[in-house]
Amino acid sequence: MTEKFCWVELLTSDIDAAQDFYSEVIGWTSAAPGHSERDYRLFFQEGNAAAGLMLLPEEAKAQGAKPSWFGYISSRDVDADVAAIVKAGGQLVRPTETLPKIGRFAVVADPQGAAFALWKDLSGVKAPELPPMSVGHVGWHELYTDDVEAAFGFYAEKFGWLRGEALDMGPMGSYQLFSTGEHPVGGMMRRPPEVPQSFWNYYFTVPTLDATLAKVEKAGGKIANGPMEVPGGGWIAQCFDPQGAFFSLFAAKR
Repeated sequence: MTEKFCWVELLTSDIDAAQDFYSEVIGWTSAAPGHSERDYRLFFQEGNAAAGLMLLPEEAKAQGAKPSWFGYISSRDVDADVAAIVKAGGQLVRPTETLPKIGRFAVVADPQGAAFALWKDLSGVKAPELPPMSVGHVGWHELYTDDVEAAFGFYAEKFGWLRGEALDMGPMGSYQLFSTGEHPVGGMMRRPPEVPQSFWNYYFTVPTLDATLAKVEKAGGKIANGPMEVPGGGWIAQCFDPQGAFFSLFAAKR
């Protein structure tokens, strides 16, 4: 059985400012879930939960962590998956923890150092299946890694991901598409020298790119790259929010 990315959340240094920024840029509404002891907030797109938002934990800051977007992969057995990941050369970053009646999770890193979380739902609430590239949600998952073949092998073995087309990027090497079902949901590429470590990058789908990028700059964010047209149609850009978290945008129309 294939395991998928099931959630994404922002760890930030200023929760109120970040909430205002993404509400303006992507059009999300937000609210607290009502069951968390910490200040954890949810972003919604037309009534469907799209992402989480919380302060960057002090222990993470002490280890040098910066504001960033962070993804969760579903797990049927978090403890077994942690053991398998460590055995394969990955790392346990944060020990397994249970949030009563909510979920069990652990933070890990793949053998090339890209971090993500494992998540087993304990709430019994099933999120609706949304169409691919739904506006206001993560439409694409992109891994920057030191070894594309090794990274794909890791995720294929651990989570059942399927190999898609490999796109030639010239001097940058190949861009390896992968799927967790019928359609591609992401790609893996070699980490550029200016990127300090392997990491997962998340693309949020928006209606049009230029109008959204204007909102990014007006709200205090910065455009790092783009707009760029991508194979198969569509436009992308990569940005930093005012707290320095890196995120990306995808739109079918510029």
